[in-house]
Amino acid sequence: MGTVTIGVSIAVPEPHGSLLQERRAGFGDLAASGIPTHVTLLPPTEVDDSALHAIEAHLVEVAAAGRPFPMRLSGTGTFRPLSPVVFVRVVEGAESCTWLQKQVRDASGPVARELQFPYHPHVTVAHGVDDEAMDRAYGELAGYVAAWPCTGFALYEQGADGVWRQLREFVFGGAVVPPQACAPAERDTTLPAH
Repeated sequence: MGTVTIGVSIAVPEPHGSLLQERRAGFGDLAASGIPTHVTLLPPTEVDDSALHAIEAHLVEVAAAGRPFPMRLSGTGTFRPLSPVVFVRVVEGAESCTWLQKQVRDASGPVARELQFPYHPHVTVAHGVDDEAMDRAYGELAGYVAAWPCTGFALYEQGADGVWRQLREFVFGGAVVPPQACAPAERDTTLPAH
């Protein structure tokens, strides 16, 4: 028996995920290649590997209670000076993300935990890089827009190599995506030239 580091997140789908991951790497974030683009629901958490079955069962229940919802990203924000992070803002779907992360971390569940900072759904595009690179990320992605219907989330494990790998996807209980969850014409990504 040992411990593993897990996380739960909503993956940013293609082509948006790869594009933002490439941009993150381009800003000098060395961790970018090992972190799929995502909105965090449970930050990196060390658990006993024998707890994984109970954690998956818990996440099945959380997903069963969830429903598809629209996700839209637009513009940038930062947690500086508190934390060296620049992110793309979640401007639609934030309430649903907040509800989901509370369910995942519920005190009665197997991954109950307190957060270091108040929950704020976002997509990190620069972390721990110098101020000039942070400023570039903030400015160059200020016009970024992406939208998609969110239909579930996934459990990830961080390998010894630092790379996060998906263990399992969890689809929300509603099999049909309601029309209000679909982005108008699947809004395309707007990215300023650089």
